[in-house]
Amino acid sequence: MCGIAGAIWWKQHQRIDRDVLQRMTDSIRHRGPDAEGHWIVDQSSDRQPGVALGHRRLSIIDVAGSAQPLGNEDDSIQIIFNGEIYNYRELREQLLSAGHQFKTDGDTEVIVHLYEQHGLDFVQHMRGMFALAIWDSRLQQLVVARDRTGQKPFFYRLEDGRFSFASEQKALLQIPGIPRQLDRSSVLKFLTLQYVPAPHSMMQGFKRLPPATIAVLKNGELNTHRYWTAPYDQPDFNRRTIDDWKDELRSELTEAVRLRLRSDVPLGAFLSGGIDSTIITGLMQQQLDRPVQTFSIGFPVKAFDERHYARQASEMLGTDHHEAMVEPDAIRILPELIWHYDEPFGDSSAIPTMYLSRMTRQNVTVALTGDAGDELFCGYDRYRGVRLMQRMAFLPRWARRMLASAAAVLPTSVRQKSLLRRGKRFMETLAMDSEERYLNWITIFNRHLLQQLVSEDMFALTKTEDPAACIFDAYRMFPKRDFVTRTTAVDVETYLPCDLLTKVDIASMHVGLECRSPMLDHKVIELAARMPLEVKQSMQQGKMVLTETFRDLIPADIQTRKKMGFGVPIDHWFRNELKPLLHDVLLSQRCLDRGLLNANEVRRLVEQHTSSKFDHAYRLWNLLCLELWQRMYLDEAPPLSAPTTI
Repeated sequence: MCGIAGAIWWKQHQRIDRDVLQRMTDSIRHRGPDAEGHWIVDQSSDRQPGVALGHRRLSIIDVAGSAQPLGNEDDSIQIIFNGEIYNYRELREQLLSAGHQFKTDGDTEVIVHLYEQHGLDFVQHMRGMFALAIWDSRLQQLVVARDRTGQKPFFYRLEDGRFSFASEQKALLQIPGIPRQLDRSSVLKFLTLQYVPAPHSMMQGFKRLPPATIAVLKNGELNTHRYWTAPYDQPDFNRRTIDDWKDELRSELTEAVRLRLRSDVPLGAFLSGGIDSTIITGLMQQQLDRPVQTFSIGFPVKAFDERHYARQASEMLGTDHHEAMVEPDAIRILPELIWHYDEPFGDSSAIPTMYLSRMTRQNVTVALTGDAGDELFCGYDRYRGVRLMQRMAFLPRWARRMLASAAAVLPTSVRQKSLLRRGKRFMETLAMDSEERYLNWITIFNRHLLQQLVSEDMFALTKTEDPAACIFDAYRMFPKRDFVTRTTAVDVETYLPCDLLTKVDIASMHVGLECRSPMLDHKVIELAARMPLEVKQSMQQGKMVLTETFRDLIPADIQTRKKMGFGVPIDHWFRNELKPLLHDVLLSQRCLDRGLLNANEVRRLVEQHTSSKFDHAYRLWNLLCLELWQRMYLDEAPPLSAPTTI
C-alpha cells in the first residue's frame, strides 16, 4: 500500500525535475511512510519523451525488498504501484513456469511480468486493489490502470506537452504553474451527491481515472477503456437452490478472506457490531491460530453508539478487542480532514473513520473491513423502500399525485432519520418516476433545493447541466433487471467507489493503515450480481442470504438488529459545541461573497437548524466542507503537510 506520482512530457518546457518530483512524493508521504523511490529519464527527442516516476512505500509484503519504482530484467519496463495483489503467489508460480525470472518476493514484480506475458490483458488476472503506472520504453507508452471497484485513487492531468498523475490531487499541485481554478459544474455535483463522481474533479483540468479502467498514453494521446463490469446483466434465475447460493457464497467469501490474510506485518479488523464486519472477523478468526485484534469506536450520543454490539461479536468470536470514544471535540480533526481529502467531501462519517484508523494503526498495519455488504446484498433500508414503491406502481398516476400532495402538508420531525420524516419523504415522491424518486431520496440537495441554494449564475448552470447524470447513466447500464437490483447496481457504480471507498482510503492512508475488503473481491461481486433479488431481500429483511449463510458467526442480537450506519451526531454538535464554527464560516462575508450561493438561503438553513426548527445537518456539513476546502486549496496553495488549524 503506497502513494504514486509521476509525469510524462514531450515538450521540454513541461519537464519535471527531481526537486519537483520530490515535492510531489513528499506531499503524499503519509501514504507510504516506510520508504521512497524516484526514477527519471530526461527527454532525448520528440519520439522519446521524458519520464518521472515517484513512489512512497508502506511495506506490507516482502518488507525488505520490492522497492519501487521497480523494473524488469533489462529495466525496459518500470512500474509504480499502490495496492495489493492478493493472488500474487499463484500468479508468480504461473509466470515462473512460463520462464520469467524474479529478483523479489513481492506482488509488485508479479505485475511487471504479467504485463510482459499478457500485454494490456494483465489486469484481468489480478485479484486485488490497485492504482498503477507502467512505463514501457520499448513501445514508448505509459499504461495506467485502476482496480475494478475503485478502492485505490488515481488523479491525472493531460495538458499541452505533459501528462501528470498521482494518488492524490495535492501531489499534482506541487508542479510549478499548475492552475487552481474551480470547476463550477462539479460544485453542483458535490452539493447534490456529497462527492464529485469520476471522472470529474473539483478543479478545472484535473480528472479521476474511473474504476475498472485501463488507459494508454502514446504519442501524446490518451486512450481509455473499461475492462470489467459487474455482471448484473447476466442473472442466474433457474439452476440454483438457496442452498447452492449459500454454499458458493461461503466458499467465495472464505477464499477472499484467506487471500487477504497474506501479510508480513500485523493485521486486524474493523468490528462495528454490524453483520458485515462480524462475518469478516469471524472468517478471519476461523483461519488464524491467534485472536484477531478488532477495533471499534463509539459516541456519547446513544443513538450513534454501536460499541455494545461490537463487544457481543468480539466475545462470541474470541477476538482481542479495542475500543475508544469520540467526543464532540473530534472536530479538531477538521483541518486535517479537509487537507487529506483533496476535494470537498461531504460524508461526515469520514470523522469516525479517521479516528478508528488512528486507533487501529497504533496496533496493526493492515485491517480487514466489511465494506460493500449493503450494496451487494440489499442491506440498506432504502432498498426495501424501493421495493415497496414498486409494489405501489399499480396506483394510477392521479392517485399517486394526490397522495403526494397530501403528504406535503403533513407535519415532519426535526430528526433526520425519524420514521415520521422518512414516511413523509416516501409519500411526497409517490408521483415521481422510479429513477427520479431514488435520486430524490439519496441527494443532499435535490434539484429544487439546489436551485434555491445557489446564486443566479449557478442557477443558470443548473438549466444546462444535470449534476446527477452519473446516476441515470448507471441505471441505463443494466436495463433488464428488476428495479431494486438495478438500484443496488447504481450504488455499486457510483456511491460505493466515489463515497465509501474514497472515505476509507483517505481516512486509513492518512496514518499509513492498509484496509482490505473481502466483499470487494471481484469474484464475490460477480456472484452477488448474478443472484436473484429474492435470494437477497424480502419486504421485511435485507442481506438474507448473507445472514443465513453465516448465521454461525453472528450473535443473535446482531442478526435481527436495525441497521445504524456509521454516522456522527453532527445535528447535535451544530446546535451546541459547533454552533460558533457554523456561524463563523458559513455566515462570514468571505463565504457569502464567493458568488456560488444564495446568502439568504444559507442564513435560513443555519437559523432553522440551530433553532431546532428543522434538521439540516447533512446539508450544512456539505456547505462547511465546501467553504473550508476553498480556503485551503483555492484561496492559497495547500500546505505540504496537514495543518492543525483552519
